[in-house]
Amino acid sequence: MAGLALALAGLATYPLYASATSVAEGITLAPASQASIVFDRNDRRVFTFFRERRTDVTLDRVSPNMIAAVLAIEDRRFYSHHGVDLIRVMGAAWADVRAWKVVEGGSSITQQLVRMDALTRERTFQRKVREMLMAIAIERRFDKSQILEAYLNRVYFGDGYYGIESASRGYFGKSADDLSVLEAATLAGVIKSPTAYALREAPGRAVERRNRVLRALRDSGLLSEPHTRELENAALTTAPPDHDERGDAEHASDEGAYCGLYFKEEIRRLLIKRFGADQLYQGGLRIYTTFAPELQRAAEQAVADRLRTLEANKAYRRRGHDEPLEASLVALDPMTGYVLALVGGRDFHESRFNRATQAKRQPGSAFKPLLFAAAIDQGYTPGTVIDDLTNPIAAVGGAWLPKDDHGSAASYTLRRALTVSSNRAAAQLMRTVGVASTVDYARRLGITSSLAPVPSLAIGTGEVTLLELTSAYSAFADYGVTAAPVLIRRVEDRAGEVLWQSRVSTSRAISNETAFLMSSMLGDVVQRGTGSVARTLGFRLPAAGKTGTTDDFRDVWFVGYTPHLVAGVWFGFDAPSKIMNEGFAATVAVPAWATFMRQATAKDKPDWFKVPAGVQKVTLCRLSGQLATDECRWRTEMRVPQTIAVATTGSLEPAPPPVPVPVRVPVPDAVYEEYVVSGSVGPCTLHGPHAAVKAEFAR
Repeated sequence: MAGLALALAGLATYPLYASATSVAEGITLAPASQASIVFDRNDRRVFTFFRERRTDVTLDRVSPNMIAAVLAIEDRRFYSHHGVDLIRVMGAAWADVRAWKVVEGGSSITQQLVRMDALTRERTFQRKVREMLMAIAIERRFDKSQILEAYLNRVYFGDGYYGIESASRGYFGKSADDLSVLEAATLAGVIKSPTAYALREAPGRAVERRNRVLRALRDSGLLSEPHTRELENAALTTAPPDHDERGDAEHASDEGAYCGLYFKEEIRRLLIKRFGADQLYQGGLRIYTTFAPELQRAAEQAVADRLRTLEANKAYRRRGHDEPLEASLVALDPMTGYVLALVGGRDFHESRFNRATQAKRQPGSAFKPLLFAAAIDQGYTPGTVIDDLTNPIAAVGGAWLPKDDHGSAASYTLRRALTVSSNRAAAQLMRTVGVASTVDYARRLGITSSLAPVPSLAIGTGEVTLLELTSAYSAFADYGVTAAPVLIRRVEDRAGEVLWQSRVSTSRAISNETAFLMSSMLGDVVQRGTGSVARTLGFRLPAAGKTGTTDDFRDVWFVGYTPHLVAGVWFGFDAPSKIMNEGFAATVAVPAWATFMRQATAKDKPDWFKVPAGVQKVTLCRLSGQLATDECRWRTEMRVPQTIAVATTGSLEPAPPPVPVPVRVPVPDAVYEEYVVSGSVGPCTLHGPHAAVKAEFAR
């Protein structure tokens, strides 16, 4: 009868066994959903993207302390059983009977792994049997190391951390292979109930559970009694929690706390477009970016400090805006186009709209260097004189004469016009260079936004993004070569295979000589023009740049550079309106740029651009802008010669009046030194009466 009973029991459980074995055959220990990791320009980990925050590691990259702690508390006989620890099962059953409730589970590590992959957590006899049968089947297919590695990579540690690597970094700011005995015991204690023993929400219970793990290690002969007591008295310390955007399941945590969220969001958008959301959040990508955390922190601090100062200004506060003043900043390497820092607004949590890459606004005079570069590339020089600045310009809508806030002279050289930011000089220059040519040069320099071909484009009425304009200035900083902006260097899969790699895309936008002359002129803007506030604020390195202020002080810009770093800033309201009375870029924007650059270049040595072989310094006539001749330095005046009274005798006739004679006299400040492209300037022919009547212009 006993044999018959066993046979009948076998027949009854066979379907369950067959089903469990079939399910177990389908289980693999391949990596589960993996977080994608973002690295900075020095290949340091800075961000993650995930649905389950998980990063797999091989068993040899897990601290022996962690392995010992997990085995001691979760499955002491892991290496001696075949999937089910019968001794522990019987002990757990007896404990449950004595307590008249379930107090111990008795599941082996293999059973827990099966439960993670294939079973629910319902507490039924049938499920428990299936779990055991599947665990036995799993151990027939995989060795112990594979099972333990999969378990450690999949187990949940609370706070959104799946797997030992993610938990180790999240709670202790270190890799899993660096965990100490105390840290390992702490994490091993969390496994039983990540909620009940949550390190940050329930530290008291977490310490009690940790100490139980320490005693289990002692009982296993891995810790001495004195060492155990010492560790039990240790305080629970964890790293500050990283920022977790739990409001959006498609955003990741940031090991870099609040730094760089606009940069991260920008690369998220690029990655989803190229790889799709599933691969980004679950595929375990390794994303190597151009991000420079130290520059990003300096950029965010400079923007925040400037906004705070502006909002404390009485002129600003009287405006009574409902919406906050916004700002953006971009910094990039001019030779590679690598975007090093990116600030898209005052607060990412209030608005994810990126004002550096998505907002198109009028750049005002910050657009002028693109026009001036076109002029110089076509044969103008910094000393070329622009005349007739008080004469209106014919346009489709009628005669037009732009307002000039910085000067009202009738003529300027190109250099002086850029230094004082003369709108009328820019408008006259475009009339000769041509609107179509100006648009063409803007395209060459990397402006992709639509630009209306109208005369007012000369003073920056076309709309561009800050990233576009800042990138355009990189051509001046790299001898005429522009590099397309890059945020991601390459993307690898979890095995290290390169899936995509960016190439530095460069093109010659303007000549080497033109780039040098532009830097020379824009250097004057920083040294003695509208950008000179940077000098008063302590930024001392040789630099070049240009301010931009739009009508009614709605948008203010400054884009400037050294030979190794280009940075642009913008301030304004999302719904364009006046920032403040007299809110010029020199007042509003330049201080933020100077603050950032002072920090970003603190370790740089003074450096400037080498004079190209095709550029020479010559002496020009100040009135004509041509090579100075002797006639430029001297002018002829008719003067009466001085007479000396001499005593005479004899004739009583009066002496004849003195006759004026021509005398050559030097002309003060008639000539000056200037850079020009070799052979581009001829000798001055502006002599005689024409020189006398020509209007003198500001130097």
